[in-house]
Amino acid sequence: MTADRAPRGNRAGGAVPAALAVTEAVTRTACLWVPDWPVVAALVVAGLGPETPAAVTGGPGGRIVAVSAPARSAGVRRGMRRREAQGRCPDLQLWPADDARDAREFEPVAVAAETVVSGLEIARPGLLLLPSGGAARYHGSEHDLARELTEQVAVRTGHECQVGVADGFLAAVLAAREDAVVPPGGSRDYLAPRPAAVLVHARPADRALTELVDLWRRLGVRTLADLAALPDAAVAARFGDLGVWAQRLARGQDVRPPARRRLAEDLTVTEELDPPAYRVDVATFAARRLAEHLHEDLGRRGLACGRLRITARAVDPVTGEARTLERLWRTDDTLGGLSAARITDRVRWQLEGWLTASSLGQGEAPAPIAGLTLAAEEVAPAGALQPRLWGPGAGEDLRARRAVERVQALLGGDAVLTVRLQGGRDPRDRVQLVPYGEQVPPEREPDRPWPGALPPPAPSVVLPEPVSAQVLDAAGRPVVVDVRLAVSGDPARVVVPDGVAWAGGSGRSDGAGDGAWAGLDVAVVDWAGPWPVAERWWTPRGKRRVFLQVVTDLPGDVGLLLSASSGTWVLEALYD
Repeated sequence: MTADRAPRGNRAGGAVPAALAVTEAVTRTACLWVPDWPVVAALVVAGLGPETPAAVTGGPGGRIVAVSAPARSAGVRRGMRRREAQGRCPDLQLWPADDARDAREFEPVAVAAETVVSGLEIARPGLLLLPSGGAARYHGSEHDLARELTEQVAVRTGHECQVGVADGFLAAVLAAREDAVVPPGGSRDYLAPRPAAVLVHARPADRALTELVDLWRRLGVRTLADLAALPDAAVAARFGDLGVWAQRLARGQDVRPPARRRLAEDLTVTEELDPPAYRVDVATFAARRLAEHLHEDLGRRGLACGRLRITARAVDPVTGEARTLERLWRTDDTLGGLSAARITDRVRWQLEGWLTASSLGQGEAPAPIAGLTLAAEEVAPAGALQPRLWGPGAGEDLRARRAVERVQALLGGDAVLTVRLQGGRDPRDRVQLVPYGEQVPPEREPDRPWPGALPPPAPSVVLPEPVSAQVLDAAGRPVVVDVRLAVSGDPARVVVPDGVAWAGGSGRSDGAGDGAWAGLDVAVVDWAGPWPVAERWWTPRGKRRVFLQVVTDLPGDVGLLLSASSGTWVLEALYD
């Protein structure tokens, strides 16, 4: 068996999953990419222009995950900590990652691309895929197709995009990043000299893929040519489905089944909404039932779908005229497709895009949704994965969800709450407790400006209730902040009196129980502030406070967030 042929099995005794055992045929694919899309979407929501230095944070530690061009020119890079990024660019605007915002704001781009080519699919917000064969012949050439897509997106949305054309998915994605057209049959040579790390562009934020690329680097597999040259059976036996998927991409091949099955009637679920839904949460409630039914049908048949088609029927409340809104989402078929919850999320994101006037055209009000249809396309036998010994792959996530749902069934839906971020100025106000599994609108929108809000990074521990504290200067006198924000003395010590118990801190154990501490007397190493916050000062229930951040001499340089009102200090939160 040569390295250029698709493996039918492996010498380790296991068969390569049918979803990955495909022929050498590849599809000429065009890829439309909007650079730095999470930042672009955040700027659109905030009403700011592309000249604003901005970044999006997310992932472990709240590091930078996307950067705008002005911020990049100031030295901000992906993977930086927020404080380092703000040190390099003091005017940097920061927003947390928001998948719903990215998908909702990407809908106008998809609508603009559909004026040029029909039948496109969304790989992820910011990235569109479409077959270029017929469209290129219609517009004259692949270069003409790329130019037409770029112009339509720019004219209709104001966003700059890049288009690449190549054989296969990975080559098309990389070509879009270079605004290039790879000649037919040249994808393998185009990919060969590139480092194996570029595979992450096919599936960003996939920790398993990142770890696999790092393993290959340590094993000496540094380029896509090195990966493509490995024996097929050895890759399948050693690295599993993910390794086979990556190797096929490295060879410039597709990973779709060669014989795409036609959509079966029983793999489509539909529900009519009576009365029609004007609100996203009402339509999402129906979508969740459809997602569960579709997922159960696929699981019962042992199938996974390569694409999910979402179709909504909107009815004009005045004229009664119906219109069909349709969008195609690519799924992660190498890992067994989408769960019911992930299907629901994608439907909700799409509904948010459809039920906003921005995605339906300027000046046109959104029409209510009268019907929803979910369809599984490109179905194939689901690949079998060897469970891991620990982690999500071993089933902990599924068991945890089932346990939570069992508790809800026994005690009621409101008995199990989960935490969600909302708008506010202090850490406690930004926490909203909502019933697990429910899409409850936030009490305060997090994307709106909150003057005087606590700057990032956020505290790691927020006390359930503030506890009284004393802030003393070097002479042992209480630190007082006057109306002009002048401090009577530099903070030197913070004291939480004995008898005041608080959970989750660091200090002196007083037998109050595991995880609970009583009393605290620490020295202040450094401090920042104070800064005032006056909330609803024009009402009788208004609050006026000043906040102070201090770094203590506790092991690990634990930081404290304190606030004072009417001369009384309280401990609000901790930084680790």
